[in-house]
Amino acid sequence: MDKKKRNRISCREKRGMKIKTFFCIVLWLMIVDISPALSDDPDFIFVGEFSQHGTEEWSKKAFVGETVYTPAMIGGNKALEAVSQNSASGLIKKIRIDIDAYPFLNWRWRIENRLSGTFDEKQKQGDDYAARIYVVVSGGLAVWNTRALNYVWARNSKKGETWPNAFAKDNAVMMALRSSEDPLSTWHTEKRNVREDFIRLFGKEVRYIDAVVLMSDTDNTGNKVTAYYGDIYFSRY
Repeated sequence: MDKKKRNRISCREKRGMKIKTFFCIVLWLMIVDISPALSDDPDFIFVGEFSQHGTEEWSKKAFVGETVYTPAMIGGNKALEAVSQNSASGLIKKIRIDIDAYPFLNWRWRIENRLSGTFDEKQKQGDDYAARIYVVVSGGLAVWNTRALNYVWARNSKKGETWPNAFAKDNAVMMALRSSEDPLSTWHTEKRNVREDFIRLFGKEVRYIDAVVLMSDTDNTGNKVTAYYGDIYFSRY
C-alpha cells in the first residue's frame, strides 16, 4: 500500500473516531449515575478544584491517541496541565447543575503555544483546539436530543464567532472565547451565562447541565500543544 493511500485511510479513521467522541460521551452519560451537585457555599458549586484535588471524580476518555492530563505548578498556581500531540482525549465529570439557580460557568485557562498551519475549524479536517471546555445536556434514551455547548480557544476563527460542530452539527455548537489575538502564557479568566447561551444558540431553555468536559485535541492537524486549566465552578452571580 502506498503512502498516500495509507494517509487517506488514516484520515478517514481519525474522522470516524472524532464522530464517535460525541456519541461515546452520550452513551456514557446514559449508563453512569448522575451525581447531584453539592456545595458548602450556597453561591458556588465547584466542578473541578484542580488547585486542591487534581482530577478526582473526573473520568478519562481517549479517542485518538491520548492527551496527557497531569497536575502541575505554573506561574505560582497549581492547575491541570494538558499536553496533546496528534491526539484527542478528554476528561469528563458527570454532575447535575441547576442552571436556573447557578447559570454562570467560571474558569481560568492559558495556552503555551498555538496550533500551527492554516486550517478551517468549521470543517472536519480542522476541528482541533488548544483548549476547550464544554457543557452537556443529556437527552437520555433520546440520544438525538443531547446537546453540547463548546467554549473553545480557537486558532483561525475570530473571537466571539459561533458555528455548528463539524462532526455533530445538530447536537453541538462551538463558541470561540479566545483566538490567535490573545497572548500566550497568560492566565485568562472566563465567565459565561450558560443558561442564556443555550437559549441563544439552541433556541431552547435548559434547566439542568448533566456533564462538564475539558479537552485539548490536535489529532486532525497533527499539532502538539500545551494548555493549562484552572478551577472550574458554577455560580449564582
